[in-house]
Amino acid sequence: MSTGVGMSSCCLSGALHNHATPKGRETKLGDLPCYIAEPESKSKSQSLIFLTDIFGYDLPNTRLLADEYAKAGFYVYVPDILSGDPLPIDLLQNIEPRLADKEQAGIVDTVKNTAITTTRLYPWVARHTEAVTLPIVQQAVEEVRKIPGTGKLGAVGFCFGGRYAILMAHGKVDAAYACHPSLVAVPGDFDAVTKPLSIAVGTKDSLLDDASNDKIKEVLDKKTDVKTEVVKYQDQVHGFSLRGDWSSDKDKKAMDDALQQGVNWFKTSLA
Repeated sequence: MSTGVGMSSCCLSGALHNHATPKGRETKLGDLPCYIAEPESKSKSQSLIFLTDIFGYDLPNTRLLADEYAKAGFYVYVPDILSGDPLPIDLLQNIEPRLADKEQAGIVDTVKNTAITTTRLYPWVARHTEAVTLPIVQQAVEEVRKIPGTGKLGAVGFCFGGRYAILMAHGKVDAAYACHPSLVAVPGDFDAVTKPLSIAVGTKDSLLDDASNDKIKEVLDKKTDVKTEVVKYQDQVHGFSLRGDWSSDKDKKAMDDALQQGVNWFKTSLA
């Protein structure tokens, strides 16, 4: 029996990164709006598709991270898998940006988080079920596969998109990397994994606790013919790899390390 791990107001937490301007370009991937970040070589031999969180494909954080993967040599596609319906960036506030703030939160903060989850997040999730989102993700993968010059293809997913990266590791892409996925079914989503899968999660993630992560690792470790890993980041909260607090050296290092985890994973898995 699979146990679902859901979403909470921590999905709305994090910091907006305006320290740089994204270098890529907007285009269409089939009929999906898409941001593209190209490597210096322009080679598509190692391509990646980013599966975004609830704030969508035009979140600066997502595009800047795509640029970093492009600098590492990957051809990156960031399609709009939310059909023009991301949650507004004005909800990206300090609900749970740092562990210290989380631990000091009082009853007012708790009530605020609950209200946000009830009035904003839950209705959004109801509009973006698997029945709605999975065909869009599969369409995006198929469109990338048709592009001339495309070699091996990896999927990188964050939070909401993290689960779909895992589902793409059921044989739809050549390798996948899921950062703090949400809405996962344990062990159901992992039983069908047939392609290399890497996972990054914080030890203070409100949606994937240690028990859930240990169960995920147990399921994946049994797949001796598939390369997998589950990497835990100490004292990091949900969303840390994409929306962490750069004013904290520890949080900044965790984001950098999660980026390097993905780069290393795809350098070997898409070789």
